[in-house]
Amino acid sequence: MKYPESFQFQKNFEINSFFVNPKGSLRIKGLADLLQEIAWKHADSQDFGRNLSEANQMWVLARLELKLFQMPKWGQKVELFTGGRGVDKIFAFREFLMRDLDGNVLVRGMSSWLLLDSNSKKMLRPEMVLPVELFDPALKPDWQPGKIIKNGELMKEETIMVKASDLDLYNHVNNTSYVRWVEDLIYDLVPHVKQFSINYLSECLLGDEVTLQLFKDENAFFVMGSVEGKASFSVEVNLESL
Repeated sequence: MKYPESFQFQKNFEINSFFVNPKGSLRIKGLADLLQEIAWKHADSQDFGRNLSEANQMWVLARLELKLFQMPKWGQKVELFTGGRGVDKIFAFREFLMRDLDGNVLVRGMSSWLLLDSNSKKMLRPEMVLPVELFDPALKPDWQPGKIIKNGELMKEETIMVKASDLDLYNHVNNTSYVRWVEDLIYDLVPHVKQFSINYLSECLLGDEVTLQLFKDENAFFVMGSVEGKASFSVEVNLESL
């Protein structure tokens, strides 16, 4: 099968009722769920996914940047593509593309991942496990999710507690749970998100009290999450495409 733009894997999805917001559009959290699912499906199909647990290795999402052109609606069917985009030092890059069935681009995304020893949490070289034909270590994508630097004035602050439903297979907060926390925090303030970027900085665990701080400048909102003063994640939400 030939994929567009040198993508390597495809899966079609229907936007189900549990993925949408009150307006009937796909939530950013729902989008993150779909991206996580196709990333695992692709990795499992080429033996660099769940089988890594046998060698005490694990993938951790470090950064994700999403460009949201048009979020699909409840009941809409979409094509989702993914593929490796090279390696730069300790980061492996994975790109995403979502289209409607007429080929119109709905969402683009780029992500960077770390390979860790699941016991020691030591960072490992991604090329140890990645097929070179999918993640060429000689390639470095022009589009790389950047470091988020907070700007603006504090607008809002609240504290939440990590619940069991936030956790993933490794008993850490799932990367999509962070997205849900942010989406809830900004719901009444940001009607039309055009770009969503997140940096995952340190793990959150069951029972942690996470302080969420919302900042705003002229062009963007920033959310900083921390546990006992230690930064856990940072988010930048843009109202216009950059």
